[in-house]
Amino acid sequence: MTLTEGTPQASEHADLDDLTYQLDRAHVFHSWSAQAALHPLVLAGGSGCRVHDHAGRSYLDFSSQLVNLNIGHQHPKVVAAIVEQAQTLATVAPQHAVRARGEAAKRITARAPDGLNKVFFTNGGADANENAIRMARLHTGRDKVLSTYRSYHGNTGAAVVATGDWRRIPNQYARAHVHFFGPYLYRSEFWSATAEQESERALHHLRRVIEAEGPSSIAAILLETIPGTAGILMPPPGYLAGVRELASKHGIVLILDEVMAGFGRTGDWFAFDAYDVVPDLITFAKGVNSGYVPAGGVIIADHIAADFDDTVFPGGLTYSGHPLAMAAIVAALDAMEEEGIVENAATVGRDHIGPALAGLAEKHEIVGEVRGTGVFWALELVADRETREPVSGAVMARVKSELLARNLLAFTADNRIHVVPPCIVTPAEVAEAVAAYDEVLGLPDLS
Repeated sequence: MTLTEGTPQASEHADLDDLTYQLDRAHVFHSWSAQAALHPLVLAGGSGCRVHDHAGRSYLDFSSQLVNLNIGHQHPKVVAAIVEQAQTLATVAPQHAVRARGEAAKRITARAPDGLNKVFFTNGGADANENAIRMARLHTGRDKVLSTYRSYHGNTGAAVVATGDWRRIPNQYARAHVHFFGPYLYRSEFWSATAEQESERALHHLRRVIEAEGPSSIAAILLETIPGTAGILMPPPGYLAGVRELASKHGIVLILDEVMAGFGRTGDWFAFDAYDVVPDLITFAKGVNSGYVPAGGVIIADHIAADFDDTVFPGGLTYSGHPLAMAAIVAALDAMEEEGIVENAATVGRDHIGPALAGLAEKHEIVGEVRGTGVFWALELVADRETREPVSGAVMARVKSELLARNLLAFTADNRIHVVPPCIVTPAEVAEAVAAYDEVLGLPDLS
């Protein structure tokens, strides 16, 4: 979409941008924000890896919005499936059987490990984690949930307390949550010098936490397979397998949170596919249908699902398995398979994103570390490479603003740029984004 500046059409569309902005500021209350300081970017449409405002200014979307738009904007097959379902049956209560829900569950479980054959559908990732915690507590008869400090699991009662970052602290109303440090070699809590040491020492730490808390009191260990918002923290060799072993030894349910990392983001259907580990419960959302209609869920191991064959599961949602969301899941997963979208994420990450970001690290002292896989990467920015002191919030605000000025929609968190385009991204689009990163990271006054 392109409009010539100064034409009546351009002026009219600019007025729409202004109207949209004014409506937002007058009536919309935004999440995780001090409201008075907000200046939201107006967007009107999108296609593939790009979005645009009403006036026609286009942005390359390397945020995937909230790292959920795996299939890209306005994929025609997903849009058509939603329209067809809306024309057939727009909504239905969860107690009824509808084909779209069954087909969605069939496709999801087909990608899961053997022995996980049931799906409980939710409205998003937070309530997926909420219900996984509930299932683990009911299955074990225990109460405590262990999760890491560097994590984000959602903004509902138990999920936000399972979260490790600052968002937990003003919201600690749920009971029986214990946090521990997961592996993060670049900023090791364990004085590790190698990935092998980090894995061994992080597992020792977790073992001691389990022993100190009392194994018979612990219902679940909840982990993001690859922590996302916390920094795209790649598990070192042996870590996830070690957590699985500890959980199995003590009868603890292992929940892997694949809300951000799942359905193609890492170049695999599930992030844990690369780590030879099988969880008891898998939570998902985001990439399962790229957020076209809100959806999430829990994939349940057969031995846990069997608990509720003759006992009522005390949980439910009015919109569990909403037919529009289910149609979007079916279309998205089919399109991803037919079009090789997961394979594209793996290839582009390996051959283009990874090497290009490594080149930025060689060129710019501000880049302390590059890590990631598929279309799930982070550039960690530092004020000093020797001390690894993070850059300030002011620097990150400047980075984000300068990238936007170059028509790149970036995802930033703390002192990091998260490089998280849709799984359909092309090498040419990667090169375009990397050129913008290069230019901004090379600004002489970026301090």
